[in-house]
Amino acid sequence: MPRATLTEELKLIESIVAAHPSGIGITAIEAEMAQGQGGKPNRRTLQRRLQKLIGEQRLTTEGESIALVYKLISGSVVPASGSMTLTATATAEAELYVPVSPEGAVIRDQVRLALMHRRPVGYQRDFLQAYQPGETFYLPEPLRLQLHEMGRTSANERPAGTYARDILGRLLVDLSWASSKLEGNTYSRLDTLNLIELGQIAKGKDAIETQMILNHKAAIEMLIEDADEVGFDAFTFKNLHAVLSQDLMRDPQASGRLRRRPVDISGTVFHPLALPQVVEDCFMQLLDKAAAIPDPFEQAFFLMVQLPYLQPFEDVNKRVSRIGANIPLFKHNLCPLSFIDVPEHAYIEGTLGVYELNQIELLRDVFIWAYERSCQRYLAIAQTMVEPHPLKIKYREALIQAVQTVVKGLRQPSPAVIAEVAQDHATEADQAAFREMLTAALQQLHEGSIARYRLRRSAYIAWQHAQDHA
Repeated sequence: MPRATLTEELKLIESIVAAHPSGIGITAIEAEMAQGQGGKPNRRTLQRRLQKLIGEQRLTTEGESIALVYKLISGSVVPASGSMTLTATATAEAELYVPVSPEGAVIRDQVRLALMHRRPVGYQRDFLQAYQPGETFYLPEPLRLQLHEMGRTSANERPAGTYARDILGRLLVDLSWASSKLEGNTYSRLDTLNLIELGQIAKGKDAIETQMILNHKAAIEMLIEDADEVGFDAFTFKNLHAVLSQDLMRDPQASGRLRRRPVDISGTVFHPLALPQVVEDCFMQLLDKAAAIPDPFEQAFFLMVQLPYLQPFEDVNKRVSRIGANIPLFKHNLCPLSFIDVPEHAYIEGTLGVYELNQIELLRDVFIWAYERSCQRYLAIAQTMVEPHPLKIKYREALIQAVQTVVKGLRQPSPAVIAEVAQDHATEADQAAFREMLTAALQQLHEGSIARYRLRRSAYIAWQHAQDHA
């Protein structure tokens, strides 16, 4: 694993101290960091990090000399973890959390123990192999029936992806924002809305955060546009990873490819598989089992459990699992899972329960709460939505092709061009209406909306340049 950044080190130190309300000495901090990072930190460097946290009023000290201990300042909140760092601390008690089952509570308490008190474990292949589709269920039947009742929509008899398209504008913002937030992204929902709908980059934000949001948007659109074709297969998930990880991987060649080298995850005692051939074998087995699961909710949750546990890619695994979990929901026109308002610590601790204990109950509690929250949001929204015009439904694919014809052909959106293109994509009776739809689509086209027309950014920029020099 690459060397941790200063921010990551500070987060790790703070999380270790937070797990010891009565205080912890520097030697014990060293020991826990050694477990989390795979090597003992330099004492002088650690002292500087601790002084920085004290100066930022995130930590305080108590005692003197060899009795000196570090404590979290009351009211301080441990920062959210990054994509390759998982921390579970006692500060979660003070945060919003999901309703937890008795089994989930036991897991939560176990993963909150200091690292030095948690037994190091490796990937347990039996955890995957023991799962038998149609016989094994992470979600009991009464719970699955409850989820189906919650997630049922008016589009259940319509083509795959219809409901997701009906709420596409809101879903793109919600899911892109919420999933990115679980990775430590600081974009607000309003920032995300302005980026996706208007192409406006939020001031003061890191370029990586902006890219993460845009990658989510592109990935969601890809799955919805191709709802009939995507599935639990290697092609779908490698491409999903490629889209979600675009321009975010240390090694660009790793985007869309199964990892060929070991990875470590900070803040946990779990060590993923190292051998590439075994990773690939388990990846294919995982997808085959997922594809054979008869229930869409069981499919979704199975993926959220098993894919991050396997860590088939060098990074971005949890993002792939969250977006991929929506595939069966899109295909069955069920309410999507947006992860809106999901408490970060609850999600992290549920994931740690899978990593370290092979126990799914806490993550299941998070999944159920998150899905109920999504249903409440989107079914309420659907009640206020205006029914789309029948011609927009009828000519949806034709409109995409017509926009592509104009943009890729570097043609001016003049009335004559629009009339010419419309003749090739609509019946004579619908010509006037189609010309209006095409005109509006071209007028409203911007970098934040080109993906819905399956356009590359380079093609759009070339078209804009051609218009500017016409």
